[in-house]
Amino acid sequence: MKLGVFLPISGRSATRATLMEAAQQAEALGFDSVWTADRIIIPWEIKSPYAYSADQVFIVPPDRPFFEPLTCLAFLAGCTEKVMLGMSVLVLPYRPPLYWAKIATTIDHLSRGRFILGVGVGWMIEEFEALGAPFKERGAVTDEQLRLVNRLWEDEKPRFEGRFYRFDNVAFQPKPFQKPRIPIWVGGEGVAAQRRAATSGDAWFPYYVRITPRELAARFDNVRRWAREAGRDPDLVRLTCCIPIELTREPLPQEEDRVRGNAEQVLNALKAYQKIGVEHAALQFMVPRYPERKEQIERFVREVMPALR
Repeated sequence: MKLGVFLPISGRSATRATLMEAAQQAEALGFDSVWTADRIIIPWEIKSPYAYSADQVFIVPPDRPFFEPLTCLAFLAGCTEKVMLGMSVLVLPYRPPLYWAKIATTIDHLSRGRFILGVGVGWMIEEFEALGAPFKERGAVTDEQLRLVNRLWEDEKPRFEGRFYRFDNVAFQPKPFQKPRIPIWVGGEGVAAQRRAATSGDAWFPYYVRITPRELAARFDNVRRWAREAGRDPDLVRLTCCIPIELTREPLPQEEDRVRGNAEQVLNALKAYQKIGVEHAALQFMVPRYPERKEQIERFVREVMPALR
């Protein structure tokens, strides 16, 4: 199982020096990928429930920095040599598709083919409203953008006529460095996301949140079935995921749908995901302060990572 780690692009630790240090350290420690998350603005009042925290409250306060993620990855393309640069996940309705597709291909070329494009539909109503993006139609917009980007990346003179976007006979260069295209990993845990991964993705990339390995495997069976029904080879859709992790020195009571505890407990929990076929896991160390997070990452590399290779 390949392993990635999330970068400090938000909070007090979000600085140029820390970002570069974290990416270079992850590469030196042997991680396969580094990851950024997407946020453009944070409203002072958020009523939208955040599914990925126990109290459903968004975890980054509005008065903390939150870097634009694609800009960070473009910067890191020149600061690293071999580690994959992952986007987890780009909220497609936030940006015009010709714009983000050009940035994606630029990062792919600057990194010499090290870019992974995670995509999703978003969840925060207040952010959609501030950006003038359509919340209720976000799924349909995302699906159309995914169809559109294939035309941009494949056709010499791409044209597209859809419900939300249209263009005719434009030039779009360069094409992606990676062939046949930049890998698209579809985020989201529900049925719509599973179908989207089956029809449009190179991987299903859920954010593991209180999902047991058994449940994850069952949902991935759906992805494979829908890929087959769509005329795709289901083996071309990989199983990947984001996993929040807490590495402690003392053992903790275990729950099948959480990855937390001492090195042995964390290793056993991750092996359960490896056993069901998770090929690549992006780890989000859930420690608010970066110095402690860095210490956990270094200990994970020493005490856990070797047994997963």
